[in-house]
Amino acid sequence: MSEGMTDGRECDGPDCNEALQKLYLFIDHELEDASCEQIQAHIDNCRACLTEYELDILVKALLSRSCSETAPPPLRERVLLSIRTVQVEVREQRD
Repeated sequence: MSEGMTDGRECDGPDCNEALQKLYLFIDHELEDASCEQIQAHIDNCRACLTEYELDILVKALLSRSCSETAPPPLRERVLLSIRTVQVEVREQRD
């Protein structure tokens, strides 16, 4: 195993730190190919990072399912009104 790889222990090596810092970008396919390959190789060899990766995938899927509903029109209008009110207040404070 290379430095930073773990055998079921907690992640704490430089490879783990880098992989975990870029995990969300990796999951969302927002990294260049070289970084993706490096992180994928690390996850394939590090059980602790693989567990973190699987957990993040699960959370993302749950959020995606939970956020698929649209707010009822009255709630949507109240939220938009609140946003506009805050925007006006912020602009008035800046002036």
